[in-house]
Amino acid sequence: MPETRPLTRSMDEKFEKLFHMMAEMKAGLEGKMEAGQEEMRSGQERLEQEMRSGQERLEQVRSGQEEMKSQIQAHIESQIEEIKIHVDGCVTKIEEEVQLKPLTFDGQTSWTVFKTQFDVVSSTNGWTDFVKASQLVASLRGSAAEVLLGIPADKLTDLTNIEKALESRFRDSHLTQFYRTELKTRRQKPGESLQELATDVERLVSLAYAECPLDVPESLSAQYFVDAIRDEETQHSNRLMNAKDLKSSLAYSMKYDALRTVSKTSRHVRSMETEDHTSRERDDKFEFFFNRLEKLLNSSVAGKKNTPRRNPNMTCWKCNKKEHMQRECQAITSNHEN
Repeated sequence: MPETRPLTRSMDEKFEKLFHMMAEMKAGLEGKMEAGQEEMRSGQERLEQEMRSGQERLEQVRSGQEEMKSQIQAHIESQIEEIKIHVDGCVTKIEEEVQLKPLTFDGQTSWTVFKTQFDVVSSTNGWTDFVKASQLVASLRGSAAEVLLGIPADKLTDLTNIEKALESRFRDSHLTQFYRTELKTRRQKPGESLQELATDVERLVSLAYAECPLDVPESLSAQYFVDAIRDEETQHSNRLMNAKDLKSSLAYSMKYDALRTVSKTSRHVRSMETEDHTSRERDDKFEFFFNRLEKLLNSSVAGKKNTPRRNPNMTCWKCNKKEHMQRECQAITSNHEN
């Protein structure tokens, strides 16, 4: 018993020290935890403050954007209004210019064409019959104006009477046969394109058959156009195609002409390629024979260089003749053959 007491006391002391150290460690950890929590709270507060600050800046940016958007919208609307005013002014000016543009008729041009133009202008300007009559009278020149002398003064504002007088004097009926004859004899000129030919044929048909229904000039235009084509192959192909109107005939003619041009170009290219191939073969053969001849000449020259020159003073021991040796003697060869 006396021996165990010091041991127990020693162990108690060690436990006390251990507990003391553990208490100190716990106190230190608690202090650090409190400091960490305090730091976290401080950081959280800073973060919340920054978020509030960022939110405020975002609201300011949004407010600025809305204000800028409103300014841009107002500017655009202002510009649109200015453009609209400018366009309206231009349209008004154009309309005024159209109304002020005069038409003239002197009796030397087609009355039908002038009448069509006059009707379009009067309809565009919204003229009444009274204004039409006034404008028609003002547009007459030369022999056309002389027609007014045969109209009573109280009828010079009557559109119907004025038009009848002009039509009886200048109607195109007396020119109809002339235009039809010109159509029959019309041929494509050198250098004249198919489009130009079609345009002129259409003009002549409209003058020659002005009183016919619309489908008649269309069909006749196609026929006269085909008759006027200078190239016989294109003309014959068009007849086989039998187009019903001028547009179809013109389109087909241009397509056919283009295909012929491409075909000719292709044949020319193939011909050139064939000639080029034949020329290459001829050059190859010439080069082959030339090389062979050159080799033969070189071999002959080399053979002559390697052959020793004969001694003109040597004498054959068999026939006693000079310039050859006994082994080359012809007399020996003749004796052997005999």
